[in-house]
Amino acid sequence: MSLIDFIKVSPQYILPQHLASKAMHWFMRIEQPWVKNTTTKLMIKAFDINVEEAEYEDLDYYANFNAFFTRALQPGARPIDSTPDAWCSPVDGVVSQSMPINGNRLVQAKCHEYTLEALVGGDIEYAKQFQNGDSAVIYLSPKDYHRIHCPTNATLQSMTYVPGDLFAVNPSTVRTVEGLFARNERLVLRFENENGAFCLIMVGAIFVGSMETVWQGKITPDYRPTIEHWDYSDQLLSFAKGDEIGRFNMGSTVVLLTTEGQMPDLGKIPENTPVKMGQHLANYAKPNF
Repeated sequence: MSLIDFIKVSPQYILPQHLASKAMHWFMRIEQPWVKNTTTKLMIKAFDINVEEAEYEDLDYYANFNAFFTRALQPGARPIDSTPDAWCSPVDGVVSQSMPINGNRLVQAKCHEYTLEALVGGDIEYAKQFQNGDSAVIYLSPKDYHRIHCPTNATLQSMTYVPGDLFAVNPSTVRTVEGLFARNERLVLRFENENGAFCLIMVGAIFVGSMETVWQGKITPDYRPTIEHWDYSDQLLSFAKGDEIGRFNMGSTVVLLTTEGQMPDLGKIPENTPVKMGQHLANYAKPNF
């Protein structure tokens, strides 16, 4: 651990993470025009946000800062990759990690490992499906488009809310906090299609005012102390490649898991590759005849 990382991360251990995030959730929904417009302009300048690609460029259109932050984009701003038997990126961001899963273990950063079981909230049987599979982690910064889309045609099977900490998910914290992605609050979204099962995990972070999905609405806040599970297996909640499935407020992270042999390309993406939602991400493995 570098001294700079230590200085950046140490205060997070004593910060009241959930209280701070609830305060951010409240602040982002202030509708007083001078507050929300000033905040929005400061964020646009600080993070070089491209307002021109938003469906509505006029800041007065947005009721509050959160509405701007989770803004829709103009039609065609994120074309969906049409490659057959391939995934598109579910979000804007940077592929911070991409790797084959070693048995049930994933590497977060040098000297930091965590298990599939911990990541998915302790469901050992479900985690077994992804042993020796492939994974990728995509980090969203505040400048990115914050809606989450389905990487391929799939049917939602279930969703699990896993309570946890709310450390930041920036590179310094990833390098410092052991088991970060299996330690932070998260939503585990379980999908299936004709190629098998895959998992998309929305990882919460400090100042992520809320996480929500299109089928269940806002999940956080409030923050619950125990795991909560929703079963959708009998509801036929199907999504096409590129369909919106949820959104973050402020920056956060998405973790993708596939089963062994399903998509080896997912574990071979160069580190720090920038991606846009809809962009080609990885191909399914070709069948051996």
